Amino acid sequence: MNGQIDGGDGATYRGHRDTTQVDMPMAVPRRSGPLTMRGVRVVTPSRGATSPSRPVPGPRTVVEGPIPLPATESVPLDLICTVERHLDEILAAVPQPHPIELAVLDAQGLLCAEEVTSQRALPAFDQAALDGYAARAEDVEGALPEAPVELAVVGESVAGAGAPSAIGPGLALKVSAGAMLPAGADVVVPAVWTDQGAARVAVHAGPPAGGYVRRTGDDVAPGDPAVQVGTPIGPAQISLLAAVGRERVLVRPRPRIAVLCAGTELVDVGTVPAPGQVVDVNSYALAAAARDAGAEAYRSGILPSDPRRLSEVLESQLLRSDLVLIAGTFASGGFDLVQEALAELGDMRIRQVTMHPGPAQGFGRLGRDEIPVICIPGEPVAALVAFEVFVRPAIRLMLGKRQLFRRTVQAVAGQQLVSPLGYRQYLHGTVMRHPDGGYVVEPVGDGTEALLARMARANCLIVVDEDVTEVAEGGLVTVMPLLLGG
Repeated sequence: MNGQIDGGDGATYRGHRDTTQVDMPMAVPRRSGPLTMRGVRVVTPSRGATSPSRPVPGPRTVVEGPIPLPATESVPLDLICTVERHLDEILAAVPQPHPIELAVLDAQGLLCAEEVTSQRALPAFDQAALDGYAARAEDVEGALPEAPVELAVVGESVAGAGAPSAIGPGLALKVSAGAMLPAGADVVVPAVWTDQGAARVAVHAGPPAGGYVRRTGDDVAPGDPAVQVGTPIGPAQISLLAAVGRERVLVRPRPRIAVLCAGTELVDVGTVPAPGQVVDVNSYALAAAARDAGAEAYRSGILPSDPRRLSEVLESQLLRSDLVLIAGTFASGGFDLVQEALAELGDMRIRQVTMHPGPAQGFGRLGRDEIPVICIPGEPVAALVAFEVFVRPAIRLMLGKRQLFRRTVQAVAGQQLVSPLGYRQYLHGTVMRHPDGGYVVEPVGDGTEALLARMARANCLIVVDEDVTEVAEGGLVTVMPLLLGG
């Protein structure tokens, strides 16, 4: 999916899903032989559905479809929208937090927000790249094991020794890796190329001039950029920042995400649920998902049922957060206690998005600072699907990432998939490498298992587009691997 979103401040953000190789386990070889595309049934206004090119004997059909879409004339158009339109509205509205200065270790995993220019040369002096003997290249030129060149050893230099030294023709200085190179030397002969003598050394092979020598400024010269704007800060960048003397660096901070759950049936995880009650799992799962996406997530738990206390909690979260995420049961066209409290804080729209699971989605910018608030379904499977589709890209945009979406692959369906017309369906599945190349994917379970157990076993989402009603066994389908931090 490609999208170009205007950020409101003149900046344009472009996100896309692309295809790349992912590390997956190997599937069991299939008797069908090489992978082929077949049996994708597509329904479009200009062309009716066609039958699969070959029958599928006894398929185990997976269908967990939503109720049919209502007639558009019976529902306001603003209450029905596509996945792309809802996502575009969210991405166009989320802010990018102002850069902050952090200690270099605390900046790990974030994007650099300044161009760090080195004020010193790296290395700061000519030095030996390994243990050996510093010498003149012309003295060791032509050295052979059967005709070694002998040099007089005039001393030794170790890393950290700052006293300058020099050598002349026919002389060598024993050096260790990182030691200052003596004046007059232009090569370091590796110790293993010599007899490692102490007073005199026999050189069996001579490297060319400059061999095994690190010259002043080879890495970075004074005034050169060390770390540029937009560079992800990892161990290598932290090493370079420390080398150029930077203890702190300006970065794009992790967005602060408040995670709340709405529902009178919810109880905390330490409470034994009574009949009709369920444990709040969404605040844990969504906070973990937000942290995996790179955010600083706060699990704020279950929203209170008292109207006054509810408003206080919502207002306090808007003051401390860059984005508020609420999971609950929201009805388009009808208001409950939470929706009324949100409506008092700004323009909050609950709408029917053409996706399954969880078509009821909401978005608004609330409070004095117009903080983005995303409402997603309260059913745990639908909540995590909605997070992947809408919330995770928003977090990555706030982090300043260029790649907003998880990479996708095309995989062969291991069994028949049926999807309702007009909905983009997301099925949890397992994707594996096929012995013949490419990938093969199968939905997890057959619809009779507990939803959370099935979701925990999945390693991908199978994406079936709105105009596809059937994918036969062997047909190609888009797969979104759910790799941690991917």
